[in-house]
Amino acid sequence: MRTDSSPGTLPAREHLPAATAGTPVLDVVIPVYNEEKDLQPCVERLHDHLARTFPYTFRITIADNASTDTTPEVARRLETRIPEVRNFRLEQKGRGRALRTVWSASDAPILAYMDVDLSTDLNALLPLVAPLISGHSDLAIGSRLSRSSRVVRGPKREFISRAYNLILRGSLQARFSDAQCGFKAIRRDVAQVLLPLVEDTGWFFDTEMLVLAERAGLRIHEVPVDWVDDPDSTVHIVKTATDDLKGVWRVGKALATGSLSLDRLARPFGDDPRDREIQDVPKGLARQLVGFCVVGGLSTLFYLLLYSGFRQFTGSQFANALALLVSAIANTAANRRLTFGVRGRGGAVKHQAQGLVVFGIGLALTSGSLVALNAATTQPAHSTELAVLIAANLAATVLRFLLFRAWVFSDRREDNEDDDPASTVVASPLPAQPTPYPAAPAYGPRHPARPSAPAYGSPGQAPAYALPYRNTTATQETTQFRAGEAADGTWRDATMRLQPVRPHDTDPGDPR
Repeated sequence: MRTDSSPGTLPAREHLPAATAGTPVLDVVIPVYNEEKDLQPCVERLHDHLARTFPYTFRITIADNASTDTTPEVARRLETRIPEVRNFRLEQKGRGRALRTVWSASDAPILAYMDVDLSTDLNALLPLVAPLISGHSDLAIGSRLSRSSRVVRGPKREFISRAYNLILRGSLQARFSDAQCGFKAIRRDVAQVLLPLVEDTGWFFDTEMLVLAERAGLRIHEVPVDWVDDPDSTVHIVKTATDDLKGVWRVGKALATGSLSLDRLARPFGDDPRDREIQDVPKGLARQLVGFCVVGGLSTLFYLLLYSGFRQFTGSQFANALALLVSAIANTAANRRLTFGVRGRGGAVKHQAQGLVVFGIGLALTSGSLVALNAATTQPAHSTELAVLIAANLAATVLRFLLFRAWVFSDRREDNEDDDPASTVVASPLPAQPTPYPAAPAYGPRHPARPSAPAYGSPGQAPAYALPYRNTTATQETTQFRAGEAADGTWRDATMRLQPVRPHDTDPGDPR
């Protein structure tokens, strides 16, 4: 696992071209299992809403995961009758498996899904995907727990939903408000890197995806939704809750041990105009100081408890050395992960060896203070020993932070300096005339041998959904500049605006 701060494999977020092409911009997946009754009205209502209100091309994909009723026949009829509908059949159950399979095969730059019961009001669909189209966010979720959301459901499901999200906040430090709402979207370039890290194939798929994305620093946009509970839902609450708790334990353990290579999801620094160089302020110093103080406080308490315990069986010098050794190893590991953000096992032995050198310096300070105390007083009280050790540890703590930052983890800090070549963008000559790119072929049963499309933002390749460039002038020479900075040294906002093309976003067929 990598422990450096390289930019990862994700490109800078960009606004999608505001034009039409053969490849749809949005692919909405509807995972179904034995939904012969609700599938047709759901697809027809969703298609009508998108055709009237969505300003980009779209596709609706039915992900049938091993239905045993007439759902496959209904899906095939819809695919034949509606050009924008595709049918995808899987022979194994699992909503997560269905989403992973269809999203991985889709060529649309924006991928979304919603439940077949359409409990979520469709007026939230455009606000859900707009931040992904504009390049502002990486993922978007509908939230039923926002203050401005309007939700109709029974107290039992309300309690379960809020209790589950409380567990996520307490165990996985999740900051998103609603993990289980069946109304989410993701950029395709993010999905290509994120989905291989998600192990769950069932209902915990959403939660695991969001937790990993959040821990990796990806931007998650939340949309308040109007939501009406489906009384005929086939979800088994007890089994789902049990599987979710198992998933929370598995993901929490993986995050604690650093076995997930989330560094590959990092966005390159400089894709936002606010990422300008700030003079005379070391990057991350304030956050590192806070983290170091928290770890140091806990380490000091841990050290004092160890010293008090060891002091019952041995002398003060040996008890101090042993307590300091154990707490120093724990302190180095905690600072490595929490303060300086080094993930994985790479370089851990080296960092611990350097931490032991820092420990030796701290041992000399604390042992020297005990020697001075014993020289001044023949039999010092235990409280006096603790007071002297606390003062010596404070001095050792300041020195430890300076050595950690300047020596032990200096490679981590240097990788983030502004003169890192990774933060430089090379502008290559562009064609002066519009250059159309071929649309990627469709997928599914009609085209089973669909070749894989190039990743969004891959150097030297046009993305699968790329549209003709418009009003593009040729660059006369190759120029180097920081991302977000114009050639004249100024900073400009190049974000394109989404202009509504229809006056309404209402659905007259919605009884609500």
